[in-house]
Amino acid sequence: MTTSPQTLPPFALQPQFVARIWGTRDLSAWYPEMAPGEPIGEAWLSGDACLAHSGPLAGQTLGRIFAEDAPRMIGVASADSPLLIKILFAQEKLSVQVHPDDAMAQRKGFPRGKTECWYALEAAPGAEVACGLKPDATLAAIEASLHDQTLENWLNALPVSTGEMIFVDAGTVHAIWPGSVLLETQQNCDLTYRLYDYGRPRPLHIQESLEALRLHTRAGKIPPVVQRDRTVLLDSTYFRIEKLAFSGGLNSSQLLNPDEAPALSYLFAGRHRITVKTAQQETVPWPANALLAVPACCEAFQLSSAEPAEVIRIVASQPLTS
Repeated sequence: MTTSPQTLPPFALQPQFVARIWGTRDLSAWYPEMAPGEPIGEAWLSGDACLAHSGPLAGQTLGRIFAEDAPRMIGVASADSPLLIKILFAQEKLSVQVHPDDAMAQRKGFPRGKTECWYALEAAPGAEVACGLKPDATLAAIEASLHDQTLENWLNALPVSTGEMIFVDAGTVHAIWPGSVLLETQQNCDLTYRLYDYGRPRPLHIQESLEALRLHTRAGKIPPVVQRDRTVLLDSTYFRIEKLAFSGGLNSSQLLNPDEAPALSYLFAGRHRITVKTAQQETVPWPANALLAVPACCEAFQLSSAEPAEVIRIVASQPLTS
């Protein structure tokens, strides 16, 4: 198969590093080329400002690629990127926060809300996150706890182990705590309402948080579903996340789900050294802890590795036209 106006080869994305006061100053274990510096909390792997690292679109931002080439990227005439994928490096507690659902976000002038999930790439013994409220929580109790700074007493603490998936639907009160490195997949909306921030000098959004939060949600750990050729980590309205292990090689046709229409997907390979070869036998550089974008109209390609490897495939389930 040759590249044509109808197809695109897969291309790697260059992460965008975002400073956060709760982040780490040393990312050398994940990105050896980075020297210690300001605290980095997030590596945005598919942000609109992330640059294509390879292929005919190299040097263009993902936002521009979607603006100019949505049909080949996601199969519709006009759309922005529906997913934002990050790695989170929390060295301190993040604020207790909540995200709006689609309906509330659109009332506020945003295209979509924010449902997300966390896959634990690494977790130290005793690592926890806050995910949802305790069963007997009431809105009145939550409001009172904000005045006497006892909100944490109402949070549902979840232990985190490497390889676990946690779903956080919109409206869930949550917080990331130190001890884990999380691969976060979310709707492409960075709208966050802070309910409590441990005294940090940052704005809070009490009224918006109380409007957005739901006392009971579907949030929590998602057990993996092992299939013949892959493990499904999560299948939600907005994204499907799968883990595929291979030894030697893996064809792009093997990455697809048999019942799946062509769709934008991203591949995350973590620290594995994987080589990508396109239909023209060109080698695509795919740096560690970065994403490979696989457009909906992607030409055939092959992955190869000198050692057993696995990739995490993240599929956009429900693109929203802009």
